[in-house]
Amino acid sequence: MSHSFDEISAQLRGRHRKSARLKWISMGALGLAGLFLVLFFADMLNKGLPAFQQAYVQVELEYNEDAASMGRAAMDPEVSRVVSRSFERLIPGMIRDNPDLLGTTEQRWVLTNGDVDQYLKGHRSKLSEAEREVVDELVDSGQVALKFNTTFFSRGDSKMAENAGIMAAAVGTVMTMLVTLAIAFPIGVMTAVYLEEFAPDNRLTQIIEININNLAAIPSILFGLLGLAIFINFFGVPRSSPLVGGMTLALMTLPVIIIATRTALRSVPDSIRHAAFGVGCSRWQVVRDHVLPLAMPGIMTGSIIGLAQAMGETAPLIIVGMVAFIPDVGASFTQAATVLPAQVFTWAGEPERAFVEKTAGGILVLLSILIFLNASAVILRKKFERRW
Repeated sequence: MSHSFDEISAQLRGRHRKSARLKWISMGALGLAGLFLVLFFADMLNKGLPAFQQAYVQVELEYNEDAASMGRAAMDPEVSRVVSRSFERLIPGMIRDNPDLLGTTEQRWVLTNGDVDQYLKGHRSKLSEAEREVVDELVDSGQVALKFNTTFFSRGDSKMAENAGIMAAAVGTVMTMLVTLAIAFPIGVMTAVYLEEFAPDNRLTQIIEININNLAAIPSILFGLLGLAIFINFFGVPRSSPLVGGMTLALMTLPVIIIATRTALRSVPDSIRHAAFGVGCSRWQVVRDHVLPLAMPGIMTGSIIGLAQAMGETAPLIIVGMVAFIPDVGASFTQAATVLPAQVFTWAGEPERAFVEKTAGGILVLLSILIFLNASAVILRKKFERRW
């Protein structure tokens, strides 16, 4: 008996050791994942925060006839070497819009070129020694400084890094998501309600359910090929437009919304349905007045998360052409546009060093939007749960 008791004790101690090892391994894996997440955010912040600042130089401009015809206002030759060419291109238009500028002189802060901006931020630049001395003198005199980069949030894409912004991509993203929401949400919810509350349990509905689950696991690039083949080649929807991008993302989001909605409907207790039937409600009244309101927190959460996932997709939008160079904000759902993930993808392929921080800055903006959407899903769920 003593020998048997010792064996049992040894086995128990071995099990406890294995349990402790598993616990420490799990904690180590969790800590490692957290470390990778911290390193990722630290790297993005280190590279992306400089994108929210831009170098500006204070210049004295003299508007004359040459400025109207050649696009160059008279200024100090030394200072003109650091001014962005994008500003010089704006001068003829400024004079056309305000002819009273001719013959006047003013001081204003204007964008510097990208090399000066990178030099002030401590990055590698192509400035010569003479140009660096000029920039240092201007910094000492207070004529060159880093300011908040309003250009990044107010302009579209540009081949000049100092003039590139996310405004056009942000508007394109909003328009694309509006199309996706308008198509995927009502169709997805109605499909889920029919399958869960009205459809008979037969071979056809079982096949539909299997296909919906399989569609949720298909690589997103295949939805891009489907959108290219059906919407663009067959129906003739304009390529690179928010309309075709939203329709393509709607195909990808539909299975997610359907599955989330069915799960939310199943979470409603059957006693609610039985009580509604007991007071004489029809099946549609039961679903409309009792089941859907109680399932709405889960429906909203699943839909918002599905839309957030669609917002971060790049592959299907590349297939339908939403990686176009868009310098101006689109005014129509059928005009060419781009979205934030595609804009980040485009900047990542640019050779200039200044586009590295633009890429990281765009990622930070996109991450902020995705975090906001996920937080909104949690808040809405809590709000509906308290209400019902």
